Amino acid sequence: MLHFIKQLFGSSKQLLQETDPMKKFLIVGLGNIGTEYDETRHNIGFKVLDFLAEQEAFTFESAKLGAVATFKHKGKSVVCLKPSTYMNLSGKAVKYWMEKENIPLDNVLVITDDINLPFGSIRLKGKGSDGGHNGLKDIQNVLQTTKYNRFRFGVGADFSKGKQVDYVLGKWDDDQQKAMPERLEKSTDLIRSFVFAGAKNTMNQFNGT
Repeated sequence: MLHFIKQLFGSSKQLLQETDPMKKFLIVGLGNIGTEYDETRHNIGFKVLDFLAEQEAFTFESAKLGAVATFKHKGKSVVCLKPSTYMNLSGKAVKYWMEKENIPLDNVLVITDDINLPFGSIRLKGKGSDGGHNGLKDIQNVLQTTKYNRFRFGVGADFSKGKQVDYVLGKWDDDQQKAMPERLEKSTDLIRSFVFAGAKNTMNQFNGT
């Protein structure tokens, strides 16, 4: 019962032992909870973080407003978050974990799908509009800024007029599934670069690859 109460209301104890805010990072993978959303294009944020978890040998655990995990990379401490709020309320979870772990906005990275990029294209941006993405829109509204780092993973736009929702909530096709492992490798390399080398250097190295 005590564990349930702590999970429901959150614990005041921070996950990270690191005290220097500049050495702490929050990586947020956007998606929708529920098995019916597994392997859908809209859940690429969850998929990238699950792949990172396999590489870094960490496990997500249920916590307030999401599933969270931590790992260290070259002296930096990282919180990974998969919000459990559903996509269009992602901002609440992002703000909560930023404040709880005392992580500066410059050290936050949000992973999202992007229909405006060809499948598998990756692009890191330090600011910009929500592009019609409900998750980004809510984060922007809650944080009251468009100046936060977002990692856009291209899912393509192979859909007819009025079918966008069906497309992003649809499953990857066979060709995309075959190409996915290499794209996930590149995606997690980008995350580690962001943590160690910073946003600008990461943009120069990875954008368009």
